[in-house]
Amino acid sequence: MFRRIVMTALAAGVLAGIFGWGLQMVTTTPLIAAAEIYENGGGGDAASHPHENAAAETDGHAHDEGAWMPGGGMERHAFTLLTSILMGTGFGFVLTGVFALRGRDVGLNEGVLWGLGGFAALYLAPALGLPPELPGMMAADLDGRQIWWVFTVAGSAVGLALIVFSPNPLWKLAGILLAVIPHIVGAPHPAMVDLADMAGGVPAELAARFAVTSLVTVGLFWVVLGALAGYFYDRFSDA
Repeated sequence: MFRRIVMTALAAGVLAGIFGWGLQMVTTTPLIAAAEIYENGGGGDAASHPHENAAAETDGHAHDEGAWMPGGGMERHAFTLLTSILMGTGFGFVLTGVFALRGRDVGLNEGVLWGLGGFAALYLAPALGLPPELPGMMAADLDGRQIWWVFTVAGSAVGLALIVFSPNPLWKLAGILLAVIPHIVGAPHPAMVDLADMAGGVPAELAARFAVTSLVTVGLFWVVLGALAGYFYDRFSDA
């Protein structure tokens, strides 16, 4: 079983990571590069070489000038690819571990459903309160956002499991409450008179486009990851 989990997670994670990286290159990466130009005042080296200011797509905030960042061009793309593969492999282990705990075979079709569940709990639910942000956008305190994110993901994951797998209506109701409570409390945001100012120097249209594009891109990544995890878990059943 251990070998089956490892082989499935590695195969699905690497392939899904490469797919996600390729998708990012043509969707969100150009938007990040454009935002970095606004972040740097629209001039200087950032305007001439927008890819030289590395930005993690899951962060989307101003860079720490003292922090190490990969150079532009191929170096940046290579580190983005490595990050995407590592992330895909990590999530692949999570999905495959859940398959094993369930104690039943999972094929491609059911894998897609598990992938959608992972996307809903780990990305879609937090994005309802904290949409994906571009470099240069204003944001609340990092600790507060991280704490809210953790509680939202935990509540969404447990709540979704109760809703889908529990036969008891009361437990299903409890699952709905767990998923909703973090949003009732509300995600932390900077105190602003005008919410439009949260985009900082980034045009609101660019920020909105990035938020929607990120959701679609990550959603497709999770669908592919789930499908591959289910496929390989079934294929490696004898491992």
